[in-house]
Formats: sequence, structure tokens, C-alpha cells
Amino acid sequence: FLERFFGGGAYESKIDYDDLPHPGPELACAALEGRVLVSSERDPSLRAATFAGGCFWGLELHFQRIPGVIHTAVGYTQGEEEEPSYDQVGAGATGHTEAVMVYYDLALTSYGDLLDAFFRRVDPTTVNGQGNDRGRQYRTGVYFHDDAQEETARTRFEEEARKYRLPIATELKAAKLFWPAEKYHQRYLERGGRFGLPQSAEKNCADEIRCYG
Repeated sequence: FLERFFGGGAYESKIDYDDLPHPGPELACAALEGRVLVSSERDPSLRAATFAGGCFWGLELHFQRIPGVIHTAVGYTQGEEEEPSYDQVGAGATGHTEAVMVYYDLALTSYGDLLDAFFRRVDPTTVNGQGNDRGRQYRTGVYFHDDAQEETARTRFEEEARKYRLPIATELKAAKLFWPAEKYHQRYLERGGRFGLPQSAEKNCADEIRCYG
């Protein structure tokens, strides 16, 4: 119960990457080898995209519902510490942000569609946080994996900037190593969240996302 309610970070110091659901193990393998993936190694037709939008639980479920998104994983990126844990990232000492890795099928969706989904979910003018979650680990970001993603994202950021009076706080940077988070964080809301109430990950589901379960 305590693990489910509080996220469990205080009760596990080392992440067992091999025990994670796909694509966690292959993402961890790439990170341990110092590689940023452009596409899935198991399914090369699937492209990789990384987004940070506050707490990764709600953002993951949001992307799970997007047609063409085949796999997701939550984790930590844009920091320097290797094999970071939830506790370390939450303490703000590693420079990582909570993020979602998306594997998507270009035959079913586009990177532009994923950006649409991202900007529907976040307030890009909020600095270091979303909603009630505050801190550098909750900063928002779009982290591109190749030149095509960068070009698409930069054009989109220019469009978004014209919609707001405040400057865009969302980062736009090249993706760095992505370290999968602990198993209990993966598909957290779909599996029931803090209160054991599963939320639908069906495609095109429009149910409101309860961010903590």
C-alpha cells in the first residue's frame, strides 16, 4: 500500500531494468551503453520520441491513448547521473526531468500529431512544473531524436510562442540518455494508481485523467 500511495521511491535503491516491461530493458541497455535510440531495436519500424510534461504518470497515460503510439515508458532524462533513481531525481541533485519515451508507428501517426497531443496536455509557459508538481524534475520539454524531429518541433514552438503573452518555458533540446524509472511507475495510472482505480488506456479515450490515480 505504501509503495502504491507514495510512489515507492524510498523503498528501492537499485532499479532492476531486466524486470521492466518492454521497452524498458532495451532503453536501459542503450543508456548503459551511452546510446540515444532513434528507433526501437526490437521493432525498427517504430520511431522514438521523448517528452517531459510534469509528473510522468499522467503524461504517459495521455500518450497511451494516442492512435499510433505502440509502446511507452516513463523515466528520467536530460541529466548527468547514471542509473538515477526516483529519490535522486526528486531531490533535484541529478538534473534529470521526469519524462515519457514514446514508440510510435509512422504509418499510423506523425511526430506532428505527438506534438499536438503534448501541447494539449501542458501549459508551456509554466517554469519548472505543471499543476501541483513543482521543481526542476517536473520541467517540461520536447527532446528530439533526429534532424526531422528537430525541424518539426522548432516550427511548432514558433507557432506556440505566438499564442501566449508569457515566454515559452518548455525546453527544446536534443534527447540525452533515457533511464527507465522503477517498475511501479510504469503504466501507473492504467494499473490503478494510488487508489487502485485503473484508468483506461484505450485509443481515443476521452476520460479525464486523474493525475495521481
